[in-house]
Amino acid sequence: MGDIKKQKKKFYPPTHPWQKSRIDEEKTLFKEYGLKNKREIWKMNSILKKFYEQAKKLTTIQTKQSEIERAQLLAKLYSLALLEKDSKLEDVLTITLKDIMNRRLQTLVFKRNLARSVKQARQFISHNHVYVGGKNITSPSYLVSRDEEASINFGTGSALSNPDHPERAVEEKKPAKKEEEKKKSPKKKQGRKRRAKSEKKKEEKKESKEEKKPKEKKEETKEEK
Repeated sequence: MGDIKKQKKKFYPPTHPWQKSRIDEEKTLFKEYGLKNKREIWKMNSILKKFYEQAKKLTTIQTKQSEIERAQLLAKLYSLALLEKDSKLEDVLTITLKDIMNRRLQTLVFKRNLARSVKQARQFISHNHVYVGGKNITSPSYLVSRDEEASINFGTGSALSNPDHPERAVEEKKPAKKEEEKKKSPKKKQGRKRRAKSEKKKEEKKESKEEKKPKEKKEETKEEK
């Protein structure tokens, strides 16, 4: 009996823990893609870095093996819909982290209107409702290929396969800001009128007080005399 093999890390954490620009970027990605923790961002970032490193190595080497590896890399990135068919090796460096995040199963389930929100899409995947190419996939971070994208759907045994299911109803779009402002405008006018009336009352009270003061002073002078 040998020792249990340790699993390799699937990601590398950031080198510096306190970088404001990186932290702000991670916060926006965390909210936009409905992630569970920041490790999911680091996993996708490590995949992107591997593509970068592989492309940089292959640009410096010119052998038969390097040509085979170039073709394999470009074919893989094309299958993941990260590059176009006529792309070159230099185009690999133009891929961003958001491009990879958009290929995750969680985001594609939401974009295909199978869920109300990104977080709900994650819930459907983890509860064994989503199938890709006839296979049940429970990993929200699964990278969907170009060919598999059309086959994303709910399983036949799932209650969510019915399009009239209440949980599949897409939320109605909120009215535009201009319409909201128009609705709020009459209330604002009423509030302004009330303020103007209250200000007038305050001014009248001040004037009445000022008129009373000189009368009181005159009475005091008469009493002294």
